[in-house]
Amino acid sequence: MTRSRGAVLIGAAVVLAFVHTGLRAQTPATGAPAASSQVVDVQGGKIRVVTVATGLVHPWSLGFLPDGRTLLVAEGGGRVRIIRDGALAAEPVWTVPVGTSPENNDGLKWLAVHPRFSDNQRVYLSYPVTSERGTTLAVGYGRLDGSKLVDVRQIFVADAWESSGNMGGKLLFGPDATLYVTVGDRDRLCCTGTEDNSLRLKAQDLSNHVGKTLRIRDDGTAPPDNPFVGRAGAKPEIFTYGHRNGYGLAFNPDTGVLWQAEIGPMGGDEVNILLPGHNYGWPLVSMGRNYTGSLVSQLWYHREGMDDPRMFWVPSISPSSLAFYTGDKFQRWQGSMLVGALNGFSVQRVSFGQPSQAERREPLLRSLNIRIRDVVPSPDGFIYVATELRSGGTAADGTVLRLEPLEGF
Repeated sequence: MTRSRGAVLIGAAVVLAFVHTGLRAQTPATGAPAASSQVVDVQGGKIRVVTVATGLVHPWSLGFLPDGRTLLVAEGGGRVRIIRDGALAAEPVWTVPVGTSPENNDGLKWLAVHPRFSDNQRVYLSYPVTSERGTTLAVGYGRLDGSKLVDVRQIFVADAWESSGNMGGKLLFGPDATLYVTVGDRDRLCCTGTEDNSLRLKAQDLSNHVGKTLRIRDDGTAPPDNPFVGRAGAKPEIFTYGHRNGYGLAFNPDTGVLWQAEIGPMGGDEVNILLPGHNYGWPLVSMGRNYTGSLVSQLWYHREGMDDPRMFWVPSISPSSLAFYTGDKFQRWQGSMLVGALNGFSVQRVSFGQPSQAERREPLLRSLNIRIRDVVPSPDGFIYVATELRSGGTAADGTVLRLEPLEGF
């Protein structure tokens, strides 16, 4: 493959206990069993979809604790909650401070469990912060003490200030315990009937964090080996640039290289292979269209010096997450990439090295007609999925599902 183009903490997370195969789902208020399970057809077999938790408000993000029995879930509305021993507790682990959460159910983005959680009990959160300059993305962490997140502190604020516009916020710890953070392109003009790309062009400017994937240490500072450390006029936290809205990050288990899923405009959703210091083209190269219907760029496929995507979707599926499956429960899915799709109403399973094909794509769960927010393989080999029925609003229609193999695996 050619590698050219190709302050205030506002948050909410839910801690959900890891549920084994036979464990019943629980409602958030009473602890009574929630919906049971259903059987869904997949290529070459069947899977069981088990409801683990219901009544969640836009569950954006899932993360397992090292005990393999406790699962964290970030709700968009501003709470951190917990499920233990199969029951979703009524009381939140943490709630966003009153008066600090912005409108439109946008109080928390993603969470990540520190790789040394057993020693420091840290849970990292990304969330919006507000000042006279507008809003931007911030990162902080708290210490999970039993059923409460305490000592919450802010460690990083992105230089991506705007009055509105997508701010990204995906978090992922790397093998060396550095933290990767996506920042959106903050393009508040995208859907207003104009083709003005002045804001999105900041993704090509190294003097800010807009449209970038960052790499920071767990205290919020820039690692000295980042690609732009020491370059005049460049932010030292930048790892890669030229992104639109990165919503998925995962390290490929075969290569150890970081992959990213990002949402394009009308079409042009991408999966990119991230290499330090590389430029992924937005908005100078895109296979998508503006919301007026015109092409984002006349050089829609390739521009010299910019990395091409590993794969793309036209029309758009709105990729919300990315994971690689390495467990032992779904033997036929070993090595598959799992991409959550919001507008695609599915989990896109991508298998590589197929006969006569670079990859094969299979949409999972489409019959359920639900938006997929996050997909996370569990420590014991099952697959957990966070869902919502619609974008926006405050309806508690979110769920956490567990996928189990039945036939053909």
